[in-house]
Amino acid sequence: MSVSLKDFHADWCGPCKTQDPILDELKEEYGDRFDLVKVNVDEEQDVANEYQVRSLPTLIIENDDGIVERFVGVTQRDDIEAALEEAGA
Repeated sequence: MSVSLKDFHADWCGPCKTQDPILDELKEEYGDRFDLVKVNVDEEQDVANEYQVRSLPTLIIENDDGIVERFVGVTQRDDIEAALEEAGA
């Protein structure tokens, strides 16, 4: 099963910069167990619209069955990890 974490962000978003180190740590530890997809909403508005992203940062964790979890705002590592595990990462 493939698992992805989509990180919807923008260069001007302060909280997004707070979220980045947490995501980088998780990616380093989990390796290939999930794909980290960074979506700059200023450059990829169509993708943001498709996922109905209204606030930043927004994290969406999905697997082959669809969206498992959606987080809006800076999200703690434990919450992200739990959702990744639930998704099968």
